[in-house]
Amino acid sequence: MKVLLFLLAAIVFDAGAREVPFPQRGPIEITVLFPAGSSADVTARMLADGMSRQLDQRVLVVNRPGAGGAIGYKHVAAQKPDGYSLVWNSNSISTTFYSGQIDRDYHAFDAVARVLVESPVVAVRADSRWKSLQDLVADARAHPGQINVGHSGIGSHTHLSLVALFRAAHVEVNEIPFGATQVVPSLLGGHVDALVQLPAALSGQVKQGTLRLLATLTPNRDPALPDVPTAREQGVDVSLEAWRGIAAPHGTPRPVIETLEAAIRRTVESPEFAKGSENLGVRAAFMPAHEFDELIAWEDADVAWLMRSVGLKK
Repeated sequence: MKVLLFLLAAIVFDAGAREVPFPQRGPIEITVLFPAGSSADVTARMLADGMSRQLDQRVLVVNRPGAGGAIGYKHVAAQKPDGYSLVWNSNSISTTFYSGQIDRDYHAFDAVARVLVESPVVAVRADSRWKSLQDLVADARAHPGQINVGHSGIGSHTHLSLVALFRAAHVEVNEIPFGATQVVPSLLGGHVDALVQLPAALSGQVKQGTLRLLATLTPNRDPALPDVPTAREQGVDVSLEAWRGIAAPHGTPRPVIETLEAAIRRTVESPEFAKGSENLGVRAAFMPAHEFDELIAWEDADVAWLMRSVGLKK
């Protein structure tokens, strides 16, 4: 009888535990695919702080860098789809899959919300003879294969942006891969002539006047960089924005997604988040779950084609 009562009590307790409404059961964890101190890490912590206040629950950031994001993606995809384990995802969900670093594509996750966009830029040293993207392209056309342009590594968003840019311009340059932390010093040190990079990594040098931005790779001028013309304005028809957002393991209940999405919306649309993003050289750009899902699917096909065209698709 005592054993039976104990078992009944355990069942009742377990049923009650399952009925605890989200997110009261415990802290939420956001996996960041890059090291602490990176722009991805800083922006994720801004988001986590706001979500904590909106949800009245701790939202923790855990860094799981490595393998172009594969380590973090694998970890989150393997977690229970209950909303307590999230990933700070980006365009890398497609590049890591098509490069063979993970065996599941974006379908392994449910989109929650897009949070930020970054506009890849073309940068040169302040003393460069090139004053515009048109100058660089003209020089590359006159001297094919003699201009060195750096990026953050094979298969990275900046690499694919570089490829798309100069293919659209119909010129040949030398593509020089560096680690994300080495690409800017490589330009300042004269090891490359130009680079394609995300602006958050360059903001300090641009403000100090050591680097000049020639173009943004966006459909329209970036509000954070209003004086920098787009590549399209300069005759090169290309547009490649980098985005960051939140995703959950596939199968996460829709009410949980909606709760997280609402908390993210309120955070991202707050003046504090907008100002913090601007200071970091990124743009707050909330997008709800269903639209974010569509964006990821549309872009995935584009990334697959581009990686296949340069021999990176496994």
